[in-house]
Amino acid sequence: MRRRWSITLITLTLMAQPVLGQEDSDLLKRTKISGLVIGDAYWMAAHHNGDIEDQNGFWFRRIYLTFDHTLDPAWDLRLRFEHNSPGDFESSDKLDPFVKDAYVRWKESGHSIYLGISGTPIWGVVEPFWGYRSVEKTVLDLQKLGSSRDFGVAFKGRFDEAGKVRYHAMFGTGSGTKGETNKGKKGQVSIGFYPTKSWLIEFYGDYEDRPGDTDRGVFQVFTGWQSEQGRVGFQVARQHREIEDGESLDLDIGSVFGVWNASPRAAILARYDRMFDPNPDAAKIAYLPMDPTAKSNLALFGVDFELHEQVHLIPNAEIVFYDDVDDGPTPNTDVAIRTTIFVTF
Repeated sequence: MRRRWSITLITLTLMAQPVLGQEDSDLLKRTKISGLVIGDAYWMAAHHNGDIEDQNGFWFRRIYLTFDHTLDPAWDLRLRFEHNSPGDFESSDKLDPFVKDAYVRWKESGHSIYLGISGTPIWGVVEPFWGYRSVEKTVLDLQKLGSSRDFGVAFKGRFDEAGKVRYHAMFGTGSGTKGETNKGKKGQVSIGFYPTKSWLIEFYGDYEDRPGDTDRGVFQVFTGWQSEQGRVGFQVARQHREIEDGESLDLDIGSVFGVWNASPRAAILARYDRMFDPNPDAAKIAYLPMDPTAKSNLALFGVDFELHEQVHLIPNAEIVFYDDVDDGPTPNTDVAIRTTIFVTF
């Protein structure tokens, strides 16, 4: 029912555009429709789970359809739908759309206030700097240590005229795009420093009030350097988890990446992620499930070919290798070979 409702709404909106344009051309000028598609041809060349090893095929890891509408110079709103394949190597469900963004925004003099479902600060700086969400999520996103969206109120802007000190704060439900099922809330704050056009450093922290004695908090530091030739980023973070009737858990993580613009229409990308502690949620990672009992290392390599300004073909490989486990066998290495297509419109 939800999928049929979403598709019907989108279809009616698109069909109504010519009619509305005849009656009110200004409405069309103030409305923008955009989107993107990320898909792969993939082969799991090796995997610690024998049921996944050698699986291959095609999937959509992300499809966006976005409606942006300007009310006046100070107010606008966004409605965005997302679809994606399950990526768990078990489900055969159809692509089911859900609401990714639904907010109204007020902006004035470099400051904005968001009301509704909007992007969170946790990787709001890191992901655009990495620039290859089409290939892989940033490390905290990949390891399921946060959510890209939340329902609440957010504040975003700059402290100075030049934009050298920027902020993004949010107070929300902590439930992402899902419905809230507890009384607790989540607070998130990011402060970014941009001393030059080439350098940036960001400090991020959050705290989530969860049911019982299961509260969580994240602290992150990210720094990046960029030029016309490319960019380099370095990120470290820790998530503290309170465990009900057990000892608290700290998950330490690090990531370093680089992108080299080899030519005007080709770039080479590489990344290394290190989980200094086993991640209990690693087996739930979509498209690249990891072993939850061992410390992990992820190496990523790819080449981005720009076929068109809005069409990119990116052959890439991800290799996950594990540390020895004290009380069991060392998990086998995971190797995912992909050819990614990235299209925007």
